[in-house]
Amino acid sequence: MTDDTQRPLEGSRTAPAVPAAEPTGAPRRNILMLMTDQHRVDTLGCYGSTTCRTPNLDALAATGTRFDSWFTPSAICTPARASLFTGAAPFRHKLLANHERNVGYIEDLPEDQWTLPEELRAQGYQCGLVGKWHVGEERTAADFGFDAEHYPGWHNPVDHPDYVRWLEENGHPPYRITERIRGRFPNGEVGNLMAARLQQPVEATFEHYLADRTIEMLTRYARDGEESDVPFFVVSSFSGPHLPYVVPDEYFDLYDPADVELPRSVAEDFADKPPVQQNYSRHWAFDTMTEAESRTLIAAYWGYVTMIDREFGRILRAVEELGLAETTAIAFSSDHGEFTGSHRLHDKGPAMYDDIYRTGGILHVPGAPAQVRDEFVSLLDLTATFLDLAGLETAPAVDSRSLLPLVRGEDVEWDDHVLCEFHGHHFPIAQRMLRGRRYKLIVSPESRNELYDLQEDPDELHNRYDDPRLSGVRQEMLADLYSRLRARGDNFYHWMSSMYEVGHLDHDPTMSGLDEVTYRG
Repeated sequence: MTDDTQRPLEGSRTAPAVPAAEPTGAPRRNILMLMTDQHRVDTLGCYGSTTCRTPNLDALAATGTRFDSWFTPSAICTPARASLFTGAAPFRHKLLANHERNVGYIEDLPEDQWTLPEELRAQGYQCGLVGKWHVGEERTAADFGFDAEHYPGWHNPVDHPDYVRWLEENGHPPYRITERIRGRFPNGEVGNLMAARLQQPVEATFEHYLADRTIEMLTRYARDGEESDVPFFVVSSFSGPHLPYVVPDEYFDLYDPADVELPRSVAEDFADKPPVQQNYSRHWAFDTMTEAESRTLIAAYWGYVTMIDREFGRILRAVEELGLAETTAIAFSSDHGEFTGSHRLHDKGPAMYDDIYRTGGILHVPGAPAQVRDEFVSLLDLTATFLDLAGLETAPAVDSRSLLPLVRGEDVEWDDHVLCEFHGHHFPIAQRMLRGRRYKLIVSPESRNELYDLQEDPDELHNRYDDPRLSGVRQEMLADLYSRLRARGDNFYHWMSSMYEVGHLDHDPTMSGLDEVTYRG
């Protein structure tokens, strides 16, 4: 690691200084968030993986709270990340799609949108982000209160000047890949790059570079904290294990493809499913790749996960070595999951399966008990949690609820369902999901709704929406989803007013205001 702790990163953008707020009297924790992108929960040892190794995240979970029912508000990078930093559901902050696949939605948060880093900075926190931002196109992390180098786009920007400089300073070879794995698009063209061998040592990877820069930032903030008792909020945001899975030999070959079991949902036949799912499978060229290639992809994905866990371990050791362990809360999560062949799909998109909506979520707060919680929680809830850790009011995070009572082991009432959204990727398409302990309902106005009995069908292969034996469940969940959408102001409910059994209407669904008397009583 270069000795870069005495100055901001060269070429980085630093948010303008804000006078520190008066102390509130409550203890204010340092906050560190470790974040991955497109990360399956079943690759984590602490969540039951017996093959993919994640010893550092497992150790973090063993000393903190592991949330077993943690979901993303939307399984697309930009909407999910925007929700994390605003505490608002996607329909509310309106940043609904990734810039690279945007089809007409806004591309940056509204100017008047409240954000977490701006609030923390105004309250005296040092705020820093290292790595992936991807919350809009024009406004960068520095525009929202972070000290941050700007890394554009959704993937590792391996041509970034600071990374290239770091390679040269450390005598590392440049980025180069071989043995590319691709499928073939329906039109016969070569498909997306899925994986490749990286011809660099581990110490030269972009992930190692991000860990170096994170440790430098923590070192600088720790020194400043000693001098002026200023707390920090640091986000270390990795683009991996998002595809393409580009990793060096040590991790590309770490897991033997022969030992990989394909997911059970590879048996998906798309019968009684929204047709877009089969189209998406063809787009990701699943059936144009051999079974051996599919196993190799999964093995490379696991290798990528383990490589990132190694870098997280370096960061966590730095927290200990810098004397920050007793004053720093540490969170881990991902913006969403990844299919990696489940349901004959790759990436993420218009299919609201648990593969991409349920993710890992770990929160370590010094002094809190080690435990596992099963309440339905969301990436969205970290916004209020971070405010709570800072001793601040959580009300500005309008769709978020602090997890600290759960982390402290308190017995509190919690929602028995989680509500998630999808607004499109490649093309606009509206979906809403209500996920309970046993049943999951997905409403897709343009085609088929879905209902899954997760107890009988944990792989979500059999759509039971039209099954008369579940008509009562279907009607109850439709009414529940409808009332939740109305209560939060998500206009998706208007379609449901006329199309489904949502209960007696107490309002004029035309919204004309001319006939309300008909719908009263």
